[in-house]
Parts: sequence; C-alpha cells; structure tokens
Amino acid sequence: MITITAKDAQGTVLAESRHPEEALLRVDRLYQEGDRIEILSDEKHLWVQMDATLLPGEVYLPEGRMTWAVPSGEHRLAYCPVAFQGGRHIVTARAMKRSEVSACRNIACNPSDLRGDTDFYPHCTANVETRNEACFCARNVIDGMRHSDYHGEWPFQSWGIGAREDAWCLLDLGRPVQISRMALTLRADFPHDAYWVAGHVVLEDGTEVAFPLEKTGDRQYIELGQHTVRWLRLERMQKSDDPSAFPALIEWEVFGQDV
Repeated sequence: MITITAKDAQGTVLAESRHPEEALLRVDRLYQEGDRIEILSDEKHLWVQMDATLLPGEVYLPEGRMTWAVPSGEHRLAYCPVAFQGGRHIVTARAMKRSEVSACRNIACNPSDLRGDTDFYPHCTANVETRNEACFCARNVIDGMRHSDYHGEWPFQSWGIGAREDAWCLLDLGRPVQISRMALTLRADFPHDAYWVAGHVVLEDGTEVAFPLEKTGDRQYIELGQHTVRWLRLERMQKSDDPSAFPALIEWEVFGQDV
C-alpha cells in the first residue's frame, strides 16, 4: 500500500490518497511555508513526481517513509519559476517493478532531493555551496537537468564551490548498489566560468579513481570498474588556469543497478 498525505506546518491533513500500486494526490491549496508531503509505502523503491513542474524519478525509502518539505522562499529559486505555485498541485507515487530495480540506469538521479537531512535517497551534500544559495547547492547535481551554458537561475542550477580548493560533494545512495561508471557535466557559461581539468572520486570501499576533465558542457564519462558501494565522494578538483574563479558542476550521473 502507498499513502500520500499533504500536511500543513501544524500537521493538519490537507489531502490524502491511498492505493496498493500507484497513489495519485491532488492538493487544492496555495502552498504555504511549512507545508509538506508525506509518503508511506510497503515498498522501498518508488517512482515519484512531487510537482507537475518536476521531473519524475526514483527514490529509495529505507524505512518506507518519505518526508518532503515543499520548497519555499529562497529554496524555490532552484526550480522552475511556476513550481509549487497556484491553487492546485499533484503528487504521484508508484511502486517500481522488479525489472526496473534490477536494470542498469543512472542510479543517482533524484529530482526530489532536498537540501538538509532527508529520510529518502539518493541524497547529495557538500562542504560548501556558493553563498549558501539554492541555485548553487549540492542537490542540483542529481536533479536530472543538464542545461549548462548559463548560471544562477533555473534551469542552470549547479553545485558551486565558492572558490574553495578543498570542496567536496558526497552522493549517498542509501543502500549498497553495483556501479560501473559515472558522468560529469560541467557548467560551461564561458568566459564567466572556469572549469576543472582533473579530479578524484572516492568510493565507500576505499577505491580512489583519478580522472581528467575537459573544457566542455557535454557529459564526460569516467570508468570506475565494478564496485558495490553505498556512497561516492568527489574531491580534489583541480581548477584550470582560467582567470575566472568559478568552476561548477551541473550534473553527476552514476550508472549501475541494485544488488
């Protein structure tokens, strides 16, 4: 059974939908600060769409629960300008098929990821986000969007490092998964942007892979070999000698399947 419930800041139920396979919720309300969506599921692997303007994607719920705070205020700047607006909203959640869970795919993609602590995965965090602004936060790199030739607003949200040389970004998948390669899409708003010429990725099992990067806004694939891990961390990113101080990451894709 899947249950989707919309609640306000005081916990009052605004709308609810239940279904054994696919729950479809309609919320007739102007979202207010503190509103949240809660999903309960007997299945841990769900395919969800949290707003009509967001891409659908999969989430993993270790405890069968997903608590999703509706983005408000400055947090909304990383989303489509009409996201979460208006007096009617829809939320969808369905159980993933076994064939979907076992298939090789971009296992990192989670358009529903939020800043801060979450009870669902994949989830991205970092030790720095430029000026602590939503358009430069870590969650942006797994939202499924790869538009790369501008910066600072949707759909060009990215992970910005605030010119820190010790910047790192951690991708937590929430459970052990088998992975084989990844792809990075650098932000390419040149000449405003610089870019990284090299970097390292550290895997949970202790493996470290060094890789080169080029000046492009296209995907750059990096072979990792076969590993079963829960998390990966980008670190030791080496900036080019461009006069710009602003390298940034648009998207981080990791290809693999569930164990």
